[in-house]
Amino acid sequence: MMITPVSMTRRHFHKIVAGAAASQLLLAKINSVVGGVQLGVQSYSFRDRPLDAAIKAMVEVGLGECELWQGHVEPKLKAKELSAWRETVSLDEFAKVRKQFADAGITLYAYNYSFRDNFSDKEIERGFEMAKALGVSILTASSTVSCVPRIDPVAQKYKIKVGFHGHDNTKDPNEFSTPESFSKAMDGHSKYMCVNLDIGHFFAAGFDPVDYLEKHHERIVTLHIKDRKKDHGANFPFGEGETPIKGVLQLLKTKHYKIPANIEYEYKGADSQAEVTKCYQYMKQALA
Repeated sequence: MMITPVSMTRRHFHKIVAGAAASQLLLAKINSVVGGVQLGVQSYSFRDRPLDAAIKAMVEVGLGECELWQGHVEPKLKAKELSAWRETVSLDEFAKVRKQFADAGITLYAYNYSFRDNFSDKEIERGFEMAKALGVSILTASSTVSCVPRIDPVAQKYKIKVGFHGHDNTKDPNEFSTPESFSKAMDGHSKYMCVNLDIGHFFAAGFDPVDYLEKHHERIVTLHIKDRKKDHGANFPFGEGETPIKGVLQLLKTKHYKIPANIEYEYKGADSQAEVTKCYQYMKQALA
């Protein structure tokens, strides 16, 4: 019997609809915007598992934005071998990672690639090439002040912002920790030299993240959210430390700053997915 267009449509209609629905589900974006504030995660929070399992955890927690930690991409090699890998790895590997996040419905916002003084010029430039392959316009970096003059020209070439990440090591002037150290990166350099403000480290170092955010929000590309005690105190579950997490989130909400607030789980807990879930719930309540 000859199959007519009508019978063909009937025969395949449900299959086509089901396939389209599955495709839509696969590509559906996870929405973790609360009160106008984009909540997300630094994938370092899931450092106890490989990238595919980390992405699965993000989906199950319900986080739709991610700053990708380089440790989820780079192999575990000695310094020289890792340097060679960075200089030669195919950028197709990063395009595959980009697709993994897209297929999961997660916005890949930034790539954490920490430039250090021993990086070759090629290693520095490759970070920007990796960012392009990942489809992001922001790099974050636990870097040094002395690296900035080498990084800035390459950032301008690729038109990619670099958010320098601080810790609480206020004794080393070459490490980012104080407002003055961040100023050394931004003052006298291009608009691409920016800040990745870790509010827990900044507070533990003796500074007010709410005040700094309000004054420098135009140059802050991402926030790391964690809870620490003052005076270089330890990390605690959200709400048990002294870092003004709620004040930071409320400022993002009321001022409409379009800066992602990314969970960075570092305190000691039982299971990273369970703890990140708790962090996320705390942040949502803080924005209520």
